[in-house]
Amino acid sequence: MTLLLKNATYIDRKNIEFTETDILVTEGEEGTIRFINNVKDVDDDYEIIDCSGKYVTKSFAIGHHHAYSALARGMPPPEKSPQNFREILKYIWWNLDKALDKDSIRASALATAMACAKAGTTFVIDHHASPNCIEGSLDIISKAFDEVGVNHLLCYEISDRDGQDKAKKGLAETERFLQKNQGLVGLHASFTVGNETMKKAADLMRKYNSGIHIHVAEDLCDQQDSQKKYGKRVVQRLDDYGILNFSKTILAHCLHIDEYERNLIRDSKARVVENMESNLNNKVGYFNGEGLGKRIFLGTDGMHSDMLRSAQAAYFAGQRHDTIDFNEAFRRFSSVHDYLEMNDFKGDAGNNLVVLDYPTPTPLTKENFPGHFIFGLTSNHVQHVISDGKLIVKDKKLLTIDEKETLEFTKEQASGLWQRMSSRNRLIE
Repeated sequence: MTLLLKNATYIDRKNIEFTETDILVTEGEEGTIRFINNVKDVDDDYEIIDCSGKYVTKSFAIGHHHAYSALARGMPPPEKSPQNFREILKYIWWNLDKALDKDSIRASALATAMACAKAGTTFVIDHHASPNCIEGSLDIISKAFDEVGVNHLLCYEISDRDGQDKAKKGLAETERFLQKNQGLVGLHASFTVGNETMKKAADLMRKYNSGIHIHVAEDLCDQQDSQKKYGKRVVQRLDDYGILNFSKTILAHCLHIDEYERNLIRDSKARVVENMESNLNNKVGYFNGEGLGKRIFLGTDGMHSDMLRSAQAAYFAGQRHDTIDFNEAFRRFSSVHDYLEMNDFKGDAGNNLVVLDYPTPTPLTKENFPGHFIFGLTSNHVQHVISDGKLIVKDKKLLTIDEKETLEFTKEQASGLWQRMSSRNRLIE
């Protein structure tokens, strides 16, 4: 059914122009919105939503997520307290991803999609890993996201860290998925990907005109490993395989890069995704966008699914370590839509909208919108969410899925996952 948003104040994300109008929203992956002044200009087959006093704008998108981490909240601590980034991976995240099975992957994806939708996000770029349940894992995530109504760009995290057999299975899952779906070629990080696997991943990227989605210099150990093994820094290594030449390529983190690497990225077609809160949590450093130009957008790195929170964290933590102001924070927040649009990915058309109930005590205008974006707006102000022209959240409640029943399922799966992790923990040297 066609939606009619009555009495709306529409904020254009590209130029922050405010328009008071009624908005006709059509369905479909390539659906549109149309401003109308007279309801008689359209037929009467539509659902009306009164947006008086509300703000309507483009829904949000997450540039780098890890849905597989959704069941980690509140889990027991590892038996050994990690002392550095490699140990954080070994004792926490690589222990978790090895314990995932089909049901826990589905539960993780459902929990993530629900959280995204309720926080105003209708598109997620995800980076998945489940070394003991690789085949079909991307289909499980895709179906779960579709069930909730959240569009996606998925990849499997190919890595040599669990041996060549798992790397080959990751490559096979990637190709199988790309044959019928939009997606990316996922790699963990340079320090767990050898030359043979890197070349095969780059070949897949070319074969399917895709891009590489990889963690880059998240910790200094990534650079140290690359220089020791290959005699070059991480970004140079990726460039040697032609990975930076593809506009769909996403470089996550990029904390420990030098001026030469920044110039390589700036002059390339690749994009960088910042994940400030995850970097703070892992104590790996602070992001600095200096020299990268407009190649930056924002992600959550699996910490949560709230993009407003991520943008505000990028701004506040960046005051001492980055060149970021109100406008730059919003530009990075919004830039993921430019990436999706320029690469012709489906699922982020104009009919993806969020209705904000934001009763500000001060005037809100084009000129001061960035200040409200940083200091006022939160996900609590998300009232309705529209994905591909369909209402998926109404009055803060999901319409596409039984949330209570689903959360019972995710809790059950979380308990099982934690038990398997505890058993595995005792086996880790």
